[in-house]
Amino acid sequence: MRHRTDIRQVDALPEAEREMLLPVTDEYVFRINDYYLSLIDWNDPADPIRRIVIPSTGELKEYGRLDPSDEASNYVAKACQHKYTSTALLLVSDVCGAYCRFCFRKRLFKDDIESEISLNVDDGIAYIAHHPHISNVLLTGGDPLVLSTNRLDKILSALRAIPHVRIIRLGSKMPAFEPMRVTDDANLLEVLAKHSRPDARIYVMAHYNHPRELSPESLRCVAALQGAGVILCNQTPLLRGVNDDPAVLGELLDRLSWAGVTPYYVFQNRPVAGNAEFVVPLAEAHAVVEGAKARASGLGKRIRFVMSHATGKIEVLAVQGDLIYLKYHQARDAADAGRFMIGRLPEGAGWFDDVELLG
Repeated sequence: MRHRTDIRQVDALPEAEREMLLPVTDEYVFRINDYYLSLIDWNDPADPIRRIVIPSTGELKEYGRLDPSDEASNYVAKACQHKYTSTALLLVSDVCGAYCRFCFRKRLFKDDIESEISLNVDDGIAYIAHHPHISNVLLTGGDPLVLSTNRLDKILSALRAIPHVRIIRLGSKMPAFEPMRVTDDANLLEVLAKHSRPDARIYVMAHYNHPRELSPESLRCVAALQGAGVILCNQTPLLRGVNDDPAVLGELLDRLSWAGVTPYYVFQNRPVAGNAEFVVPLAEAHAVVEGAKARASGLGKRIRFVMSHATGKIEVLAVQGDLIYLKYHQARDAADAGRFMIGRLPEGAGWFDDVELLG
């Protein structure tokens, strides 16, 4: 699979546009492959797949922070975060397949910032081993399926040697972005089958943002992972110009369900630097999610619409007029677990910090 890391290598873009986008790719990493480029309708300047991976000068607008969810405060060891009691994160890869333009971790791939990712995760695994209440480990980064199969096998083997680790999740865009990484590597499927036991499954948390990503090639990847005993779930942010239409999001939920990929979270886009053009205000976003659920089959309605805030995952339950109803789906502070909140929603508000809590 040919990868391109220079926007000037994307021949489908006019030369003047490529030159105009160079300051953006100097600021935020760019990487694309031939397969994902083939999904783009180049006759449509507003094509949603194009918006996911092709830079825009809007990324240079003053907006947000590089770490709006304050992940920096969650580190307990090198490359290991522990925010929720039963769950730990290992940042195992400093490379993504696709550098989505709305990525909430784009800070990790900037040359002028010290990396939070370590290629040696021994300290993180030792921390997990010494904390028996951690039953769920998420491999993330970067993308763990960018790792060599041998390297991934070693990490999975180390985690499987810890009796209290039952669920291992791999957060990955690769089923959507480069499905051949899975279907062309029989070794990888053998490794996943070895570690995905009937009593302790491997989960792939896929990142499908638009129904067109569920191509025949991608569906073959899904089937191969399922054949290896892997459970697939999907999570996506709500993105302006990509899936902020109830018909589009509803189709995504249905097509995921038909393929046996559980729709899991729809995230409110975090106020990340460079993401201004992707943000949908909360009131509108809630209406889109509810409209999509109304169109989707029962299995598609399983999603939770959440904000991944520094204090926890906050579920958006309802919006009525200028009032918003919220609940902590997961909380960093045990005292907030399950807490129900009512807030006043200013016009255009896009994040929990914009809400005026009333109780």
